Amino acid sequence: MKLPTLILGITLSISSHVKAQDNAILSTVTSTAPSTQLLEVAYKTFYSHTRKLSGDDITALRFAFGFTNIHAEGSLCHIDNAYIHTQKVDIPLIVSAEQRFSIPSEKALRLADAKIMLAIREQTNHCDINVQIETLPEYLKEQYTQADMSFILNQYMAFFDEMGGFMSFLMPQVSGLQLRFEDDNLNADLGNQLTIVQGILRLSKAQIGALKDITLPLAPLRITALTESK
Repeated sequence: MKLPTLILGITLSISSHVKAQDNAILSTVTSTAPSTQLLEVAYKTFYSHTRKLSGDDITALRFAFGFTNIHAEGSLCHIDNAYIHTQKVDIPLIVSAEQRFSIPSEKALRLADAKIMLAIREQTNHCDINVQIETLPEYLKEQYTQADMSFILNQYMAFFDEMGGFMSFLMPQVSGLQLRFEDDNLNADLGNQLTIVQGILRLSKAQIGALKDITLPLAPLRITALTESK
């Protein structure tokens, strides 16, 4: 596993890795279930990401964490169970069908030296931490107004601005939004030159600005940012 770094993809999928020999916060032990291994990761590893969303101008986004299976391209390692462990309490975490989970961003948990405990089916040395930024679940619905879409777009623009800081010229520029649906075979003509192709709807800034409202066949799985180099 490799040291955490941020690599901003074209759909704003961020991957990061942890190298065991460089970072003593990772440990692996055999779990009680013979088909899984228990992976222990320091809470502060995840908190280093989530604290980037603490600004008042970024309220609709979250980080979703998973583990890339390095021996199965495009797949995440299967997580049977996940929870935050402290000396006083264990806090269960919800793992999505995509094998991702989110955590509360609490400074108190970092100070308490909390651990993220994960029961993973694959060998843990085959799993690298993968971090994705996406909208909160309450922003996933079947109908959107132009104001809704503009709000989400502005959230991603604010995130990139804060991530870039004085090095913003090195950061990609948000060019629109991408809505991904659970069904990769979904194709639909929404009118106004908006089309879902193989489970993805891409909206440029210009298209969002020209929207009145949009009705989708079902709520998207996630909304991420489309980006381009400056």
